[in-house]
Amino acid sequence: MSPMSRTIRISTRSSPMALAQAEQVAADLAVLGVATELVKVTSAGDRWMGDLSELGGKGAFVKEIDGALLRGDADLAVHCLKDIPGDIPITPGLAFAGYPPREDVHDAIITRDGRPLGEQRQGAVVGTSSVRRAAQLRLHYPHLDVKPLRGNVNTRLARLEEGHFDVIIAAVSGLFRVGRQHRITETLPVDVMCPPIGAGIIALVARADDTELLDLAARLDDPGTHRQADAERAMLHALQGHCNSPIAGVATTDATGRLTLHGKVFSLDGTQWLDSHHWGVPDDPQALGFFVGADLLRQGARAIIDAIPH
Repeated sequence: MSPMSRTIRISTRSSPMALAQAEQVAADLAVLGVATELVKVTSAGDRWMGDLSELGGKGAFVKEIDGALLRGDADLAVHCLKDIPGDIPITPGLAFAGYPPREDVHDAIITRDGRPLGEQRQGAVVGTSSVRRAAQLRLHYPHLDVKPLRGNVNTRLARLEEGHFDVIIAAVSGLFRVGRQHRITETLPVDVMCPPIGAGIIALVARADDTELLDLAARLDDPGTHRQADAERAMLHALQGHCNSPIAGVATTDATGRLTLHGKVFSLDGTQWLDSHHWGVPDDPQALGFFVGADLLRQGARAIIDAIPH
């Protein structure tokens, strides 16, 4: 394929972490001989520091970026897959164009005193506005006091250093993107802090009728990551959760290419939790996702999800 004659306009959030991942996509396209420019968008989710449910949940981080595509102001959107709602289809007129290789799925903690979570004092304050993280913290570390904390990672680090919190939590992949990985005190195993759907995955979105760009973005697609994304999002779609639903799940691939998906649903306080772990085949990842989602529903996930205000 010869290089594209047009410059590809990449729509992205304007936060440091989002810009870092968009710049990585731009660098990957440059290797293919494609010129790019960034279209920076400050999303409603970035502007609002209150409860995300008041803005309609995670969709607040993607709506305006996708809007730039639909208006023709950009050609390619770069999202964290975890920010794209899974209970509704992708915006009409748009299509997933590819998923570059997955990055680290783990969450890390950063503590003010350098001690791990298990050694924090009774009542130590942990800052997070993620219902998924909060539920698992309350389950595994009930001696800690979980308080809401919004903002990008630099904002959260500043609040930690000012003494408002004893601990903050951030995605390992995000910390690496902004060069703050040296701040990690402890990386939490997935059996203690199960990741969000789409953790560590960058999603490329384009207009559904832009076949030239869809073909180009497909060259950045990693088939293994694509299958994992399809399995995890199928599970999320089956559960039909809302923005306050503590749902977690991660798909992995073994050396033979076989998929496994581990899904979990929690109550807000972590006292109720459901677990499903199954294997699937590489050529039908969505079937695995729907199977795990159905298993969680069979165990009672609907009652837990519906009991949570939203």
